Amino acid sequence: MSRLTLTGGRVIDPASQFDQIADVVLENGKIAAVGRASKPQGPSLDASGCIVCPGLIDVHVHFREPGQEEKETIAIGAAAAVSGGFTSVCCMPNTQPALDDDSRIEFVYRQAAAAGLCNVYPVGAATKGRAGRELAEIALMAESGAVGFTDDGVGIASAGVMNKALTYIAMTGKVFMQHCEDPDLGGGVMNAGPLATRLGLQGWPRVAEELMIQRDIMLCKHLGYAPRYHVQHITTGGGVELVRRARQDTPNITAEVSPHHLLLTEDGCATYDTHYKMNPPLRSRLDIEALLAGVKDGVITVLATDHAPHTPEEKELEFAAAPFGIIGLESALPLYVKALIESQTIDWPRLIAMMTVNGAELCGLENKGTLAVGADADVTVIDPSETWTIDADAFASKARNCPFDGWSVTGRAAATLVHGDLKLCRDPGRVRGIDRFHASPDDLIASLPA
Repeated sequence: MSRLTLTGGRVIDPASQFDQIADVVLENGKIAAVGRASKPQGPSLDASGCIVCPGLIDVHVHFREPGQEEKETIAIGAAAAVSGGFTSVCCMPNTQPALDDDSRIEFVYRQAAAAGLCNVYPVGAATKGRAGRELAEIALMAESGAVGFTDDGVGIASAGVMNKALTYIAMTGKVFMQHCEDPDLGGGVMNAGPLATRLGLQGWPRVAEELMIQRDIMLCKHLGYAPRYHVQHITTGGGVELVRRARQDTPNITAEVSPHHLLLTEDGCATYDTHYKMNPPLRSRLDIEALLAGVKDGVITVLATDHAPHTPEEKELEFAAAPFGIIGLESALPLYVKALIESQTIDWPRLIAMMTVNGAELCGLENKGTLAVGADADVTVIDPSETWTIDADAFASKARNCPFDGWSVTGRAAATLVHGDLKLCRDPGRVRGIDRFHASPDDLIASLPA
């Protein structure tokens, strides 16, 4: 469509510090105007009672393609993103084979374009095969559109290789994202402590995360020009404090946190339920309090789901053998509301900043994360008062590994628009003059190419 007006919503654009009841006009895939319109010209979407904000961005998802399409594909992952209100996602390289050369970066873009739902940006592997020994083709991948680099799923153990990775990645202007786990201390299946001992499970101590964060901070400062370094899915109070101190003089060091690490503790593992098996693991209530403090004072700048689909057969294995991770795209928004807004840790503008402009800046996503005139018309309409029950069986994702299934939550994406096209609107009664759009996750899946 060429023109669409979103009317009467609370427009929140943290990038421009705009927060008021207004209309947003989208035209030819761009933001054309933000302000009061006397009368919509052409198609419109009634956003009254809702928040209208830049399209949500998730900088940390796993879409499994190529190689593990039985778990998720780029197309179905994109459908799950749109269902959850996300217009842009950055997919990790721990596929089979890994995204470690330019042809595989280009493959992700082709698959996403064929799906035609949301923006999918690949993050390249920092080392060949994510083996941590030899640098991958950093420059070629950057030229092909990699928005960052990581060996996510494992940390780069060698300080020498890490130093080279930071050096070469800095020359591309891209960010390095680290899975912070010292392999000699990590590798357990849950948080180390009395509960792990009682359950007879191998523990994963906090210090495994904190040692790698400390080492990498020292390497960044040693290099002098402060390469852009990002701590993925931080979980420990000690890790938060290390980042807090580092950011006092090195703001290029950033961190993200995921919904499950803000809401769940290691106690979920007590019944050997594999939906609570995470990488890195769920920690303690004290760690959650430190994470919340880190969000409140700006140490943690990005919210990311770490969406990690697995088949039911895999998750039904015994705890030690089952894979790590849970799905998150379709439940993230209300879970962040529960963890951060209902607890009065932050307000809606801060939450939206951490889910939009901060991620766009981290990964260099041009014209994303803002409602500025001329920016891409990626918009999320949020109903902040809708109360609903999470039902994993109703998700667009192939996977169902969700420990929040059955939770009562508040807040939901009412509509998702990408490049000015209405991809999803859960209440068709809000729409005027638009014939083609999707009203449910099932509709999104049905729209995908065979």
